[in-house]
Order: sequence, then structure tokens, then C-alpha cells
Amino acid sequence: MGTTVTTAKSEGKTWGGGNEPMKASYGKLMMWFFIVSDALTFSGFLAAYGLSRFKFIETWPLPDEVYNHFPFLHGVDAPMYYVALMTFILIFSSVTMVLAVDAGHQLKKGKVAFYMFLTIIGGLIFLGSQAWEWKNFIKGEYGAIETQGGSILQFVDNEGNRVKLEEFAAILAEDRVQDTRDKGVWFSSEGSLPSFSVAEVQAGFKAHPELLIRTEKLYEATEADKANKTLHPTLNTKPKHKSILTREASEDMLAKAHYVVEGANLKRNEYGSRLFADFFFFITGFHGFHVFTGVLINIIVFFNVLLGTYEKRRSYEMVEKVGLYWHFVDLVWVFVFTFFYLV
Repeated sequence: MGTTVTTAKSEGKTWGGGNEPMKASYGKLMMWFFIVSDALTFSGFLAAYGLSRFKFIETWPLPDEVYNHFPFLHGVDAPMYYVALMTFILIFSSVTMVLAVDAGHQLKKGKVAFYMFLTIIGGLIFLGSQAWEWKNFIKGEYGAIETQGGSILQFVDNEGNRVKLEEFAAILAEDRVQDTRDKGVWFSSEGSLPSFSVAEVQAGFKAHPELLIRTEKLYEATEADKANKTLHPTLNTKPKHKSILTREASEDMLAKAHYVVEGANLKRNEYGSRLFADFFFFITGFHGFHVFTGVLINIIVFFNVLLGTYEKRRSYEMVEKVGLYWHFVDLVWVFVFTFFYLV
């Protein structure tokens, strides 16, 4: 039989981790592998969003006009305020998770349970806030018209303020039938009928000469525009805004109306480009699924803490592993918030 020669290298002095590479347990190492792979997935989604946005930058909605709602402040223009609050709540829940992990290292069961509970509450508030945001996004606020070419037309007064369809649309005596496949309209089934028909919007617009149409095309105010503000008080001099047509051009454009759009879905979007709604639902929904999963795991770990499972093991490593996942979810939201809402 041969003799096995043991060297310093084979004893593990160079490796340093023994059976645990980088002194990390198998479960913790697998969590890092998952985080890296999931980070690449989110990176691909955000890269696709950025490419699509800058390709259709002229028709991309302005975030300040889309995310301008705040609970219990109906009609108040509060751009990005509630999204910022959601972000703060999620980041704060990451702080409480850090405190839970630190308490676990000290084997303090009561503090671990307390901070885990706060983390779960923060996650639930974030999920509820995201559901509220989805509701407002899907329902819409002002309504718009889609032309035969797929362009979105919004309505403003002579001062550039948005006007809701319900504020000017006429009520006509007409029969409106929803297209469904059981009526023989194959491959053309539509959702619920909008509140108003195209004819009612056109009639109402004609009866209100002070109304104008705002297109989905982005327009950047020049220095000349700002200088002409005194001569033309209705001229919009914001750094970026949507182009407003003259009354005559508005009537010509409205004649091409094809469909009344209220809110947003995967097929139509009153805010502008349909891709904007597609990415909103997909990216925020995918992240929301991660938060929901994290909350469920945190609840399971929380009850295990209460039952003393980790106290008996003399190790709260499971809290540390779910903490890694929760920090990752929070970090991803920072990137989603930055690239989707702010930029």
C-alpha cells in the first residue's frame, strides 16, 4: 500500500475554510448564488426598460404626471411623494432586519422576534402601498383618446391643465355593444366598455371651445419659449412637457379618434406608450413577488424564533440567511426606483 504524504497545502492552510469555503455555511453560500443569479435577471429587465425608453423617448410618459397620487389627498398633485414614502418604508425594514441579525448573534431571542416583527410589518405596508399604486395606475384619472394610428391624445384647457373626460364629454342616445367572440367578432374580444364613446367625447370637445389636445410627444422648452412667456401666457415653459396643439389642429386630430382609453393595461395606456405600462406591470410585479415571498419566509422564521427553534440550536443563522435575501430585495427596489421613477 502507498503512503499518503500530507503537506501544508493539503491540510487546508491555503484554503482557510476547511469544509466551509470562505468560512460560509452551505446554506449561506447557496443564498449568495441565488442572489447573484437573480441580480442578473433584474439587470436584464432594467436594461430592456432603458433601451425601450430611450428608443421611444419622444412618446414616453413623464413619471411626475403618472405617480402623483397620495392616499387621502384626492385631487392634490403630489408627484413621487408616495413612491418616496414606500421606498423609505422598505429601506427602514432593512434596518430592522440588520438589528434582528445582530440580536441573533448575541442569542437574544426577544429582540430577534421584535425586530423580525417590525420587518414583516414594513414588508406588508410596502405590498399594500404597491397594490394601491397599481389600482390607481389601472383605473386612471383623466382618460384619453387613441387614434387609428395608435397615438394617445389627452385633453387640456387653455392654460395647459389636464381635463377629465367626464368634465366635458356629452351624453348621447346611442347603443353601445361590447365586442365579444360569442357575437361573431372573432379574435377581437374587448374588455369592459369605457365610460364614454368616441362620439360623446368628440361632441363634448366641440361644445367646449376652450379645450385643446395634448399629444404624447415630448417637447423641451427653449430659451426663446421662456422669453415669449410674457407675450403668450398659455405657453408651457416647463423643462419637459407634452406638445399642445392649436384648436384647429386639435379638431383635425380628434377626427382620427378610434377608441376611448381609461387607465392602463397590457393593451392600452392613457399615459402614453403601451410599453411603459408593460414594463411597469412586469418589473414592479416581479419585484413585488419577491417582497411577498420574503414576507412569507420572514413570517415562518419569526414563528420559529418564538418557538425557540434557533435558541435550541444555539444559532440564528437562518435569520441571517433570510436577512441576505431581504437586503437584496431592498437593494433591487432602490435601482427600480431610480431608473423607473426618477430618471
